[in-house]
Amino acid sequence: MADRLSPDLVRELAPAGRLRAAINFGNSVLAQPDPAGGPPRGVSGDLARELGRRLGVGIDYVTFDAAGKVFEAVKENLWDIAFLAVDPVRAAAIAFTAPYVVIEGVYLVPKDSGLRTVEDIDRDGVRVAVAKDSAYDLYLSRTLKRATLIREASGPEALDLFMRDGLEAAGGVRQPINDFAQAHPNTRVIPGRFMAIEQAMGTIKGREAGIAYLRSFIEEMKASGFVARALETSGQGDATVAPLA
Repeated sequence: MADRLSPDLVRELAPAGRLRAAINFGNSVLAQPDPAGGPPRGVSGDLARELGRRLGVGIDYVTFDAAGKVFEAVKENLWDIAFLAVDPVRAAAIAFTAPYVVIEGVYLVPKDSGLRTVEDIDRDGVRVAVAKDSAYDLYLSRTLKRATLIREASGPEALDLFMRDGLEAAGGVRQPINDFAQAHPNTRVIPGRFMAIEQAMGTIKGREAGIAYLRSFIEEMKASGFVARALETSGQGDATVAPLA
């Protein structure tokens, strides 16, 4: 399909002649390392490979362990496309497609905690461990008025901090939070969610032809069932494919 795309569009999305795809292993719903050392698994890697195939270019995977680090790498021009949650702070530097997956932000608390609902979290004296500059950190920074956010570099590190320092709560993506709670029976997940996290594809702002193509590409990937199949294949079939834009 590369011959159907203009050379200018290909150069805009892959200016060095190869597509540099930022992959965030900090979100296990979207990306997982290959134990054998192969290309990244998960829907992000699958979308990147399909895009590279259509552009007719090779792929270089630029991997990170946290979404905040993907965003910081914009300043160093380390990637051409990325897979991140849409957020107003990030949108200042990144042009986003519509979301392709919607996941949930939830709270983890000690099993015997008196915090029972999402609304209970925003109280004086409640410390919430989060991954620095994650979508849920950015959101909670705007919405929590009384609770205090305690930041670590990645989601796993935030959960370690929550346990080690006896914090009142931790925030994160539902699937890894559920997995953590199952492995730590002295914790529990508060019912409900504090936010819907809309995961999208993005590119550097100013690439107008590029983002227009990516937006069309993502809609096709959702409508064709590609996203749903990629989630199922990577063991994330409980994640929700975003509706068509």
